Amino acid sequence: MGCCGEDEEDLLKNLVSPISIPNPETLEISTAAGPSSYEVLSPMNSNFSALVSRDLLRAILEILPPADLGRAACVCRLWRAVASDRDMLEGAFRAPWKVKQVLGEPSSPAFWRHPALDRFAISHRLRRSDTVAGLALKYSVQVMDIKRLNNMMSDHGIYSRERLLVPISKPELLHNSTCYIELDVHAKREVAVLYLEGGPDQKAGYLGNRAITDGARRKILDSVKRSMQVDDGTAEYYLSVSDGDPRAAMLQFSEDLRWEQRMRCL
Repeated sequence: MGCCGEDEEDLLKNLVSPISIPNPETLEISTAAGPSSYEVLSPMNSNFSALVSRDLLRAILEILPPADLGRAACVCRLWRAVASDRDMLEGAFRAPWKVKQVLGEPSSPAFWRHPALDRFAISHRLRRSDTVAGLALKYSVQVMDIKRLNNMMSDHGIYSRERLLVPISKPELLHNSTCYIELDVHAKREVAVLYLEGGPDQKAGYLGNRAITDGARRKILDSVKRSMQVDDGTAEYYLSVSDGDPRAAMLQFSEDLRWEQRMRCL
């Protein structure tokens, strides 16, 4: 049943019913009579009554990509409540890669807005004989991509870690898979992690454990604060506008400083 006791079929007919376009003569008369003599068509007046049905609205919004889902959340409170639902956001995030399930809660809802392939990574537990070049060959990725993802300056950084995050080069690996949202302490990056062997443990940083999450987030905040030489509030702001990526936060901070210097010279 739709809203006001009407059937959803009748509401759909109202939704797709043709809208009559007034001829220029009629439009001139209405305009001359004053602004209250005509209405602006919007999702909240006639012809769109079906879109105040929560179930029907959910069925429509489920087919939208994350960017359009974010725009829909700006229409009204009802649309925002439906478009911001956790299951709705996760479904839009999973759909492009056919992921079965994403477990855990990200540190910011902005995580769901960009379902790019670089939001996913493979967790590789390191062995004594592993090298960065060997892992790049095994997973068909570039050495620099592994270093960039794990915030490594050189190959020697591999010896202080228990695992490395590896970029995903074959999207089919994600098909019908379960991923875990993790904030990696070494990489200082939040990604949806795919385990090809086994699953996450407490040391991996799985966000089902909120204490581990808060501790890791604090370490990232302290690192960014020291690098930029700012207070907690400024560091938190730049991390929030960069979706939690420390590198992007520091780049944005540097750009803002350069802009301020240019303004002083004018």
